[in-house]
Amino acid sequence: MTNLNYTPTIWTRADALKVNENDPTTTQPLVSADFPVMSEDVFIWDTMPLRTFDGTIVSVDGWSVIFTLTAQRNTNNSEYLDAEGNYDITSDWTDRHGRAKICFWYSRTGKDWIFGGRVMAEGVSPTTREWAGTPILLNDDGDIDLYYTCVTPGATIAKVKGKIQTSDDGVTLSDFNEVKSLFSADGVIYQTESQNPYWNFRDPSPFIDPIDGKLYMLFEGNVAGDAGSHVITKKEMGVVPPGHQDIGNANTKIGCIGMAVAKDLSGDEWDILPPLVTAVGVNDQTERPHFVFQDGKYYLFTISHKYTYADGLTGPDGVYGFFGDNLTGPYSPMNGSGLVLGNPPSQPFQTYSHCVMPNGLVTSFIDNVPTSDGGYRIGGTEAPTVKIVLTGDRSYVQRVFDYGYIPPMKNIILN
Repeated sequence: MTNLNYTPTIWTRADALKVNENDPTTTQPLVSADFPVMSEDVFIWDTMPLRTFDGTIVSVDGWSVIFTLTAQRNTNNSEYLDAEGNYDITSDWTDRHGRAKICFWYSRTGKDWIFGGRVMAEGVSPTTREWAGTPILLNDDGDIDLYYTCVTPGATIAKVKGKIQTSDDGVTLSDFNEVKSLFSADGVIYQTESQNPYWNFRDPSPFIDPIDGKLYMLFEGNVAGDAGSHVITKKEMGVVPPGHQDIGNANTKIGCIGMAVAKDLSGDEWDILPPLVTAVGVNDQTERPHFVFQDGKYYLFTISHKYTYADGLTGPDGVYGFFGDNLTGPYSPMNGSGLVLGNPPSQPFQTYSHCVMPNGLVTSFIDNVPTSDGGYRIGGTEAPTVKIVLTGDRSYVQRVFDYGYIPPMKNIILN
């Protein structure tokens, strides 16, 4: 076990009360209902750009590469037809998580993505679902470590090693044939399925700390303990105003941003560490946590939902962030509340699964967008990329780019 000794930062209820869904500097611009779709054959969500351990988004021999959670669109499956025999896209989209697989796409332009297919062949991953993680380009020989989440049965952080090859015509992946399980929730620091059937343990994001040079990993977790047993103290409350002492069933919301440290840079063996941030009494999900390192500071980002907030609190679906001077904190919530980039109130479910890149660009997927006839349109495709500017512990929306625009920060020429 590492000798790191630190106390997790508490995202308090008082912090979350400061969330302002109507602040234009932290609100994602509206997505039009006439958005283009990357593929008529598959849904995509949870985009994972190929990067290095320091977070740099890379292309390979001029080809940008992204990995996505992917599911077939069952347009001709009788299970997804309504009473009139029409395709029920809402039901199909809602059921996608149970059949999620990781696929890849490539592009010369950082958009206009070409579908590359499955990363792992059927049967390679030991569980029925392949959930999100992080693809890391290890070297200029084309070696990739894909860290991801094996789900059902259980939830295990795992990785699979393979290679990338390029040609004038495109990109291929090979040799993603052997999955190595790394660790699961321990029940002491991080909640297990036996403690709560609705536990969260997923989304590995490995990184090399720019200060000590060690390999670490962020992940989503819940604070250990049986569901409903957690106590919300004055520390979790923070300084709340009169009328905000009633917390309802807030002790069932116990999200946290977890961390582990590798025994060496191979990333084959890991020790679980305490969380960097806990959200007991605030929110139950701190999904896809990841770092941006800027000006010697640590920007810790995560995504969360309106529906996973605790009683007495609310906030938009989107990105939340924490700012610190050191890896182990303490951290302060960005913009005073934690909110960095949220969906607008008029379109509360337009986008999700945001990934903040070191160049300030933020990619996400389109969930559903309201239409002029009072309905909505399901997405399952890339959203417009948004640029934010980080200044100290503040963030500002600056610009909107094209759908799915994920340009490389560095091009790697393979040997």
